[in-house]
Amino acid sequence: MTRAALIFFALVLLPGGAWAQPAVGAAVFGTATAASVWGAALSYIAPRSLQPLTLPQMTIWGLNGLAALDPDLNTTLQGGEIRLYGPDQLIIAVPAPAPDDAQGWGLAAAKVASAAYAASPALQQAGTQGVVSSFFDELFNHFDPYSRYEAPFQAAQDQLMVTGLAGTGLSFARQGNSVVVSAVASDSPAENAGIEPGAILLAMDGKPVWPGEVQNINDSMSGIYGSSTILRLADPADPATPQDVTLSRAFIPPNTVFALPDPVPGVLELRITGFNLGTSAQFSSAIAAAMSAQAAPDGLIIDLRGNRGGVLRQAVLVADSLLPAGPIVEAAGRDPDADQNFTAEGSDLTNGLKIVVLVDGQTASAAEILSAALADNGRAVLVGSETLGKGLVQTVTTLPDGGELYVTWSRVLAPRGWPLQSLGVMPQVCTSLGPAALQNQLNALQDGHDMMAAALAQSRAVRPAAGVDAILAVRDQCPADIGSDLDLDAATFLLSHPAAYQAALLH
Repeated sequence: MTRAALIFFALVLLPGGAWAQPAVGAAVFGTATAASVWGAALSYIAPRSLQPLTLPQMTIWGLNGLAALDPDLNTTLQGGEIRLYGPDQLIIAVPAPAPDDAQGWGLAAAKVASAAYAASPALQQAGTQGVVSSFFDELFNHFDPYSRYEAPFQAAQDQLMVTGLAGTGLSFARQGNSVVVSAVASDSPAENAGIEPGAILLAMDGKPVWPGEVQNINDSMSGIYGSSTILRLADPADPATPQDVTLSRAFIPPNTVFALPDPVPGVLELRITGFNLGTSAQFSSAIAAAMSAQAAPDGLIIDLRGNRGGVLRQAVLVADSLLPAGPIVEAAGRDPDADQNFTAEGSDLTNGLKIVVLVDGQTASAAEILSAALADNGRAVLVGSETLGKGLVQTVTTLPDGGELYVTWSRVLAPRGWPLQSLGVMPQVCTSLGPAALQNQLNALQDGHDMMAAALAQSRAVRPAAGVDAILAVRDQCPADIGSDLDLDAATFLLSHPAAYQAALLH
């Protein structure tokens, strides 16, 4: 008897078994995989979620995800059993495990899903991974917008964005008849080895290099983590005495800090596009290079527009590099391990430069944490519009299938005690009300009067228990918007007019 025939035979023994027949040759549901993934997830979520949730409730929520794939399926918890129904029939009843047995609930859910899979062509078409993902989709519909499951392939891609490719940190370019180092990544094997831009590459792994193969040379810098390459390099000032340097490839996070052309003479503008494991090192390197230049800047613009956030710790480290002292951020949750307080240790790398931070409606999460820390400590003037308002922190774990689970476990409070979630960060100089309103505000600041003072005081007085209407009333005073040229215009005005800059700082 074939496998398909066996499955069909089993189905006709179920109540109303003629309801659905599986596709011939349909793959068997991965019961063991689903059981291990769901059991591990339930075990991880239960003690960490912001709201206390029971294992039975979460399991039924997840199993209701079967209906998203096949609307004829319905799962309930009745009489101490998990019951799966099809159209007017009971497909399977599985005894409910003990209320605190996460692995048991994961296995029970997998048994229910396996029976549903055997009876539903729609589930078979989705495959085991589709059913696993649908369980989490429905489960997290009952959570906040940021708790989620990422399937193995997506999780691997996201991890690559955080850790980066394994490489040397070197980029090469053609210069006449030579191949030269054009860039050295921060905190990379190349930088740690002391290699600097301009060095001439003569050979790689014992083979001479030629200008026509620059692209292949650059491609070869990436490779397996821990693998090595030997480069023969010469100082352009002393090309007759080359040296061999062995570099072991390491993970190099993508660059997230970019120096932009000076908007005005003497002003350094840095754009931070996200916060990954290399952001704080890249930021510190950019600041150090600017401050050690022959003509050091006397003002700094940090552009966080469109920055959706990332690693919280990296935002904290950037804030610490700019604050002489003071609180940075507080996070509090139900799990004691979620509670965190970060305080600056007095290592302002800029020696007190005037700072303007550009924000907009797409500035979120870690970028909002940095913005709030600099504003609340009177260290910078924020320019732009209300930010997104993501003030929840996720903890991450890898599941047995290689997927990743993101669970919100703490709320973020700014240094002055107000919540970032939903409220967002109100800038001291608002550009989203239009050019006329902006000009009026800048004129008033120049005269020592802050037209945003009342709105700013109102926003900083909000506390976590505030309702939606109260939060919207605050946000409407500087509506969220996409960044524009007005932001940079306002920033350059503030840095060029010390009185206006001082009037805009929070005190």
